[in-house]
Amino acid sequence: MEGDCEEKTTTQEGEERGNSAAEATGSGPEEADSRLSLITWNVDGLDAEEQPERARGLCSYLTSHSPDVVLLQEMIQPYIRFLHKRLAATYTFIQGGDEGYFTVMLLKKSRVSLLDSQIVQYPNTCMMRNLLLAQVMFRGQKLCLMTSHLESCKDYAGERMRQLRLVMKRMDEAPDDVTVLFGGDTNLRDAEVSRVGLPSSVCDVWEQLGEPESCRYTWDTQLNTNKDVRFKCRLRFDRLYLRRPAQDGLPRLDPDSMALVGLEKLRCGRYTSDHWGIYCTFSVQ
Repeated sequence: MEGDCEEKTTTQEGEERGNSAAEATGSGPEEADSRLSLITWNVDGLDAEEQPERARGLCSYLTSHSPDVVLLQEMIQPYIRFLHKRLAATYTFIQGGDEGYFTVMLLKKSRVSLLDSQIVQYPNTCMMRNLLLAQVMFRGQKLCLMTSHLESCKDYAGERMRQLRLVMKRMDEAPDDVTVLFGGDTNLRDAEVSRVGLPSSVCDVWEQLGEPESCRYTWDTQLNTNKDVRFKCRLRFDRLYLRRPAQDGLPRLDPDSMALVGLEKLRCGRYTSDHWGIYCTFSVQ
């Protein structure tokens, strides 16, 4: 992890951003075109420090990676206006709220067709949290995309696990001909996931890829200096879950690669967010 997160020069940063999408897929244009690419990222919109520069950094990552699906958490109105001006021609925007902070999905118009969307409220949240869902079509395949920002902080583990149960129930009970993908800032500790348990139909994408050490920690205050925290923590808060269709004979979405994004400091001396983002690709089998 340490080797992957060293600070880069501006020149190195530009080169890596330009090449990262092709390197992650490890394929030519035709093969890459059949794959689904996704970024999920808590953009820390509640942090007021260097927001214009950090918003530009976020937009730069989205433009250079050009993912089919973007799942963003802790979005705020100034950020959404900034992104909309620059990306609305390319992406369909779906918001999980309008006030305070909220989740947002971006769907590449040339690749992903929106059929329907829904917001599911968490009945006992104290932090304005909900589950955002979108029914979409990707290359003739039915997908249900989900994102959420589960309840934060150790003291709210009980509510966070209730929210995880709701997410897993939604994933497990989706129609048999639908592939379900959830990505977001779960704030989960491994022990909490073990207590709740995942349905047999659902897998953790990071685990499916062999638990790559370079992608283990998405909230890492040893390396990410945006937050001045007393105790240094390294946690896998941001996660991706996959449920393949239960119906036989349908295409299968299989994870191909995973990489962290946002590892480079911006010119202002801060990172785009206190979280690293996750860039993931999936092949259709």
